[in-house]
Amino acid sequence: MAAKLMDGRRLSTDLRAQAQRRVAALAARGVQVTVSVVRVGDDPASAGYARSLAKTFGTAGAALTEEVLPADAPAAAVGARLAALSADPRVHGIMLQEPVPAGLDAAQLVLALAPEKDIDGVHPLNAGRLFQGRPDGLVPATALGGLLLLEQEGLPLAGARAVVIGRSAIVGRPLALLLLHRHATVTICHTRTRDLAAVAREADLLAVAVGRAGFVTTEFVAPGATVLDFGTNYLDGRVLGDVDPAVAEVAGALSPTPGGTGAVTTAVLLHNAVLAAERLTVR
Repeated sequence: MAAKLMDGRRLSTDLRAQAQRRVAALAARGVQVTVSVVRVGDDPASAGYARSLAKTFGTAGAALTEEVLPADAPAAAVGARLAALSADPRVHGIMLQEPVPAGLDAAQLVLALAPEKDIDGVHPLNAGRLFQGRPDGLVPATALGGLLLLEQEGLPLAGARAVVIGRSAIVGRPLALLLLHRHATVTICHTRTRDLAAVAREADLLAVAVGRAGFVTTEFVAPGATVLDFGTNYLDGRVLGDVDPAVAEVAGALSPTPGGTGAVTTAVLLHNAVLAAERLTVR
């Protein structure tokens, strides 16, 4: 039997509708939800993503502006711009678009962000709040979107054995913490894990974020397991996940690519922006 496909597009639609209602409620109080995306250089993919974000935010009634700095901008200038936006009461959310040019350190630059405006949850203070399971932080959008997708499908997490392949600061590690806070038993793996396929086969829930098309094959998946694919790989004009499509014949549930986790991320960024605006303008 083929796996049930988790519907990221439906979740995205629901999240956007919720955000639109909350944006309207803020507007009734005289608050225009506003986000600034800071780009350094002219990376085409980053520019395209910013345009996609602007469309999503605009549909919900929120405003998104771009701050584009030259590729040779020094770190001090980028940090100063992030700090200025952090101090601007008209701005509720800020994103530093990656990749940044060689010579700049994104991990250092994000320290200039006000944590309460860090809508992609990359500031160390937000990472620490997630580590402690505190509700007052902002969570990386891709990881949170994956969790919300599991919850939409009603998949049980408490007591589940979860294996996360990938240890990045924006997907693998935050997802592992989100699952742990929901009482799953979590193992974090990566491409250097010994006998990775055998470890993966122990999972009730297998989450994959390694950036390699088709990396996870049927030998990684226990029959009936839930598989959450975060991969977005471009090959010959196609979008491919980190999970081989043949896994659908083994898994019980699978997030497809496209239409799975990738469809949710932008909507979660919008959700985070609205949440930040609500917190910053509470009366």
